[in-house]
Amino acid sequence: MGNGEWTSTSMPYLTPRAAGDSDAWTAEAQARGRRGGQRIVHAGERPASAEVAEMLRMMVGEIVVVRRRIIELDDVPCELTDTYYPAPIAVGTRLASTSKIRGGAVTLLAELGHVGVTAVEKVTARMPSADECAQLRMGPGEPVLQISRVTLDADDRPIQADLMVMPAERQQLRYEIKIG
Repeated sequence: MGNGEWTSTSMPYLTPRAAGDSDAWTAEAQARGRRGGQRIVHAGERPASAEVAEMLRMMVGEIVVVRRRIIELDDVPCELTDTYYPAPIAVGTRLASTSKIRGGAVTLLAELGHVGVTAVEKVTARMPSADECAQLRMGPGEPVLQISRVTLDADDRPIQADLMVMPAERQQLRYEIKIG
């Protein structure tokens, strides 16, 4: 592979927005003539699971802040996203509440002094749980894609972990590779 840089369609979601801008999902949907939105169904503190602890390089059971969202396109659920933050970064901030954050959470993280410079994604396919099927309005036998992403700062410290689940047949993942 050599010295290269991976640039994926995930980049807008990892880059802080300009003051007053909407979040990246809303902007991307609008640019395509569609309506993007999200419902924040839970936010608060909880103990880190084994998967989240590994992503954030912490001990299982340590406190993290989670924001659980249902992402919608034209009022149809298209993705379930749980975003986790280390407690020292997020406790007592708007990340721990169910209110929407102008410009998105990445913008707030930057305002708090936490800017991501590297993101590592893992994509897997699996069958959804019954709850995921219901929330995503999926029929039986339809697989989902799960993207696990950890965002690291300039000191290689994890500042955010995302677990995203989406119906496989409604998604296309696109990555660009820059070599050099």
